[in-house]
Amino acid sequence: MACIPPEFSLETLLEQLSEDELRRFKSLLKNLPLQGKLRMTPWSELEEANGKKLAEILIDKSPKYWIRSVTVNILEKMNLTQLSRRAKAQIPEGVPEQGIDAPKLGDTEENLDVEKPGKMGEHRNTVEKPRLVWNNKFWQGDGDYFLDDVTRRSQKFIPFLHPKTPTQPIPHTVVLHGPAGVGKTTLAKKLMLDWTETSPNQTSRYAFYLSCGELSRMGTCSFAELISKDQPTGQEDISKVLAQAQKILFIIDGFEELKVPEGTLIRDICGDWEQRKPVPVLLGSLLKRKMSPKAMLLVTTRSEAMRELRLLVEQPLLLEIEGFLEQDRKAYFLRHFEDEDGALRALDLVKSNAALFRMSAAPAVCRIICTCLKLQMESKQDPAPSCLTTTSLFLRFLCGQFMPAPGGSPSHHLRGPLRTLCLLAAQGTWTQTWVFDAEDLGSLGVQEADLRPFLDKGVLQQGRDCEGCYSFVHLSIQQLLAATFYILEREEEDDDDDWESHTRDIGDVQKLFSKEERLKNPNLIQVGYFLFGLSNEKRAQELEMTFGCRVSLKIREELLKYKANLDENKPFSDTDTKEFLYCLYESQDEGLVKDAMARFQEVSVRVTDPFEMMCSFFCLKHCQNLQKISLQVAEGVFLENDPASEPQSQLERILCDHITLSPVTCRKVVSKKNVTPDSAYRDFCLALIGKKTLTRLTLEGHVQCDEMLLTMLCEILRHKQCSLQHLRLGFLSVTTQQWADLSSALQINQSLTCLDLSANELLDEGVKVLHTTFKDPKCFLQRLSLEDCHLTEACCKTLASVLVVNQQLKYLCLAKNDLGNTGVKLLCKGLGYPDCKLETLVLQQCNINKRGCRHLSKLLQEHSSLRNLDLGLNPIAAGLWFLCEALKNPNCNLKFLGLWCCSIPPFSCQDLASALISNQKLETLDLSQNNLGNSGVTVLLEALKQKNGPLKTLRLKANDYDWKIQKLLEEIKEVNPRLAIEYNGARTTRLSCC
Repeated sequence: MACIPPEFSLETLLEQLSEDELRRFKSLLKNLPLQGKLRMTPWSELEEANGKKLAEILIDKSPKYWIRSVTVNILEKMNLTQLSRRAKAQIPEGVPEQGIDAPKLGDTEENLDVEKPGKMGEHRNTVEKPRLVWNNKFWQGDGDYFLDDVTRRSQKFIPFLHPKTPTQPIPHTVVLHGPAGVGKTTLAKKLMLDWTETSPNQTSRYAFYLSCGELSRMGTCSFAELISKDQPTGQEDISKVLAQAQKILFIIDGFEELKVPEGTLIRDICGDWEQRKPVPVLLGSLLKRKMSPKAMLLVTTRSEAMRELRLLVEQPLLLEIEGFLEQDRKAYFLRHFEDEDGALRALDLVKSNAALFRMSAAPAVCRIICTCLKLQMESKQDPAPSCLTTTSLFLRFLCGQFMPAPGGSPSHHLRGPLRTLCLLAAQGTWTQTWVFDAEDLGSLGVQEADLRPFLDKGVLQQGRDCEGCYSFVHLSIQQLLAATFYILEREEEDDDDDWESHTRDIGDVQKLFSKEERLKNPNLIQVGYFLFGLSNEKRAQELEMTFGCRVSLKIREELLKYKANLDENKPFSDTDTKEFLYCLYESQDEGLVKDAMARFQEVSVRVTDPFEMMCSFFCLKHCQNLQKISLQVAEGVFLENDPASEPQSQLERILCDHITLSPVTCRKVVSKKNVTPDSAYRDFCLALIGKKTLTRLTLEGHVQCDEMLLTMLCEILRHKQCSLQHLRLGFLSVTTQQWADLSSALQINQSLTCLDLSANELLDEGVKVLHTTFKDPKCFLQRLSLEDCHLTEACCKTLASVLVVNQQLKYLCLAKNDLGNTGVKLLCKGLGYPDCKLETLVLQQCNINKRGCRHLSKLLQEHSSLRNLDLGLNPIAAGLWFLCEALKNPNCNLKFLGLWCCSIPPFSCQDLASALISNQKLETLDLSQNNLGNSGVTVLLEALKQKNGPLKTLRLKANDYDWKIQKLLEEIKEVNPRLAIEYNGARTTRLSCC
């Protein structure tokens, strides 16, 4: 009687495995195309399961035939012969076995031996290749979820999949671009499958998948050989397929992985299928449409390679692949965590860090974050510190996979594998290699045994498109380990020659932060962030305690030297400042921040989101020598009446506390109002204007001026220790009573010398309120700007009375007010008094014409104190004659005359030329944006050639291509080398108030 095999018992088999063997079993399982509902199961659920629980999950969520086959083959792969035999003995007779490496292991039962209708039998393998490619590319643990919710969202934008009667030609080239890990390859392979299965009229269509990372390792070949290398059909059949170009879709996956010098793909082009060329040249020729020009092209690339790709493709449709949207991330977190409160708390923590939230668009990063935070919550640890920076999160994930048991010692056997992995990560990052084959490993002396601990823990993964290849679970993990390479101390047994050969492609810290290197390889930027993060002593200790390695923090000095440019006294651009502050925030090391910020006396910061604000002020509170700060806060950073804005409100209060309580010696503050609600803006202003050392303050914004804000400002102005010298208040809606309060405070103040009220609705009534202060003999104001304050000629008599008695005022700007000729006449009466000391008068865009020029001319000929007069953007036209008469008079003291865009005709240049010959004091004349013509310009230049006068700067609109004008310019340069002639400038320089 035949022996009946016992029922296949997966639970019994798995319970026989030791802890390490079970971990190895899971690692091998992870690298297989999962089946059934198992694809939708978060991998962490399998990773945390014991043998019994793992068996329950597999049985519940996978087909029986698949479990049997996979179990046997994994046990054989682990060399557990006895258990493998027991598993085989339990499989009923007649059930086929499949090898662990068999390509059909991922096929569902209904796909086995089924041929789709309408496909040509002779090309069946060419058509069916997309299905095998697709089955080898699922997100581990995210399969159908990712496919349904992310892939389908982008799929509808691909025009050649479902063509309708187009009003415009369908683009034959589609580029899918986005950051690493957001699903570009997954989408491309799904589109490949759809292309072959949705053929109209049941005609054959063909698709070829070309992986740049894999193909760049190939040698010279022909295009026909290139695309037939994985096809069972011969090259002759491929040639027949290529002849039907309109039915072909080429997918070029991972363009950024093509390793060729910049520009090479453009220069070397080939159009012959049979001609042998390097693979990058063949792919470049395909992109340039020299090869198979009528075929459809689908290209995937990371965003940093778009510049090079754009030089190759013609009229592409560019689609940005975003990966998980916010609602996708929320659904992922809810599915991963056991309780909703924990999931939402974790998601809120991630959202509080804009950099981390951006990265979580990649499903792999979402899994890393959830694994890390869930583990901490289950251990009753606070997950918030892990989300402060990207370094803390990814380091916590890495160390969490190898954390020794409580009271245990570091795993010293991991020291060597970690150093090997960091070397591999750094080498790959610098050479822009993301998939490592046997040759890559061999060149660094890396053995598979070195990688095994990290393969078992999911830090590394085996390649599915390339047998014997490895990649990191996400680019960010590779970048973190690349940064770790810089802080690990060398072992005494390291051979110098081997070390030098292994690290020759890896740049030092100076090169890492070089702008030239980062432009060529943008992936270095995140490595720099991580390196700052790892310079924190606590994080270094975490690495040492986990892996038993030795870490050196001497790198800190180099970070400051090359990132903060401490040896160079060069100002930072806004972009450099923002990145530097982010680097310091990533470190979370107050000592490092203090050392770095000690050199800064001036800082300009533009805040666009709450996270940027948190980064900026983590650093600014340690600026002991700060004297000037320019703060611009983007609209929407603080949201009014929004329940979600509570964290921002807390952050705003923290920021204001830092400004108020920190010992920063702040001398200049510029706050331009984009902050909502108004209360937040008020809080900022109150904190800023309360600094006793403040000498320059700018408050601008379209906001109803808060009573408390103005009251606080007035109190400070009244205080005898007030140091404020320059005050700018702009775009404020202030009542007449509030102007009166400000006027009262200014009468007492003895420090303010410059007051800029430009762009306020001051009106004539406001001038009348303030004039009492301006007329006070004790008023110390030297510069006053009332530009664009909605003034008319009615206020000019009041201002004239101020000019008569105020001997301190040297500068007055009344630009962009409709004063007219009558207003100018009234001002001239005050300016004509002997006690008037005004030196600069700005009357740009005040509606002044010929009549106004007559009044000014008369004033300038009577020993006026005016030295600078700006009449730009006034239609003075022929009124120039009156001004020229003044310039000829020896009593005229003008050194600057601004006539920018004043409608001066060419014939008036003769009067001006005569005046320039006679004048002995004018140093700057601005005639920009006046159509003087060649004749007018020639007259002026001829006059200047005759005399080496006091004029130092002349601005005008001239035809610098005219040979006569060019000759005159050269002759003037010889006669008067001190004279600078600036022509064709779009705008003039404003005589500034403060």
